[in-house]
Amino acid sequence: MILLDGKKISSEIKEEIAAAVSEIKQSGGKVPHLAAMIVGSDGASETYVAHKVKACEQVGFKSTLVRMEADIEEALLLAKIDEINENDDIDGLIVQLPLPSHISEEKVIDRISYRKDVDGFHPVNVGRLFIDQPSYISATPNGIVELIKRYKIETSGKNCVVLGRSNIVGKPMAVLMARKGYPGDATVTLCHSRTMNIEAVCRNADILIVAMGKTEFVTADMVKEGAVVIDVGITRVKSDKTKSGWKLLGDVKFDEVAPKCSYITPVPGGVGPMTIVSLLNNTLKAAKNELYK
Repeated sequence: MILLDGKKISSEIKEEIAAAVSEIKQSGGKVPHLAAMIVGSDGASETYVAHKVKACEQVGFKSTLVRMEADIEEALLLAKIDEINENDDIDGLIVQLPLPSHISEEKVIDRISYRKDVDGFHPVNVGRLFIDQPSYISATPNGIVELIKRYKIETSGKNCVVLGRSNIVGKPMAVLMARKGYPGDATVTLCHSRTMNIEAVCRNADILIVAMGKTEFVTADMVKEGAVVIDVGITRVKSDKTKSGWKLLGDVKFDEVAPKCSYITPVPGGVGPMTIVSLLNNTLKAAKNELYK
């Protein structure tokens, strides 16, 4: 069993991005600039945004943190997005989800310029992904694809099962694994809460990608010998065995599933770090105008 070490691979990619930024600076080009917007003070969102800002510093990007009160009117929030869209110095904009209930996530995602949508959530980017045109790809699926590529895991002709049909992980993940080329050319089954005989479907998977948001949902009897298992889930649970009193668990029961796998991601340290470097890569592309001239 080989651990898919997202922490190690993400460090390598950060070095590659930092080298690219250094070249841009030496040639007098524009330093990539990411704006991150946070609405309210949700603890998890604060942590995620702090990680993203720190990652920008590590690779030499400029970053701007835009804070909004939780009770901000939707119209004012949309106006702020318009302002950032018009700011030529800012290459990428992310709005940390979830948003307060009075604000429409759909309206916010639609309002971000697709040229600055480094999260890859805008309908233009999603649509281009589906028809295999260059686009900003949602960071988590893109990070998983990169992890598969760096470990040279065979995907052509393999049975790939994706658990979870969210717009930002499950659906784009299924498209990426089915598209022509490498990593891709897999036969993909997309499962969800209404899938019949989900255990049997999982047992048929050569590559199992789990993004259900259900702690330790996948158990050893759902995984075939030699499978590749990628765990997107992360949940904080109380624990009397750690100093902090908490521990992080994934959607896969790691201790019992790992011995059956050829490759498996740990939680934490697997998919999470890859998500952040994918966001950085998208921002670098935005700064270089690589996708949309």
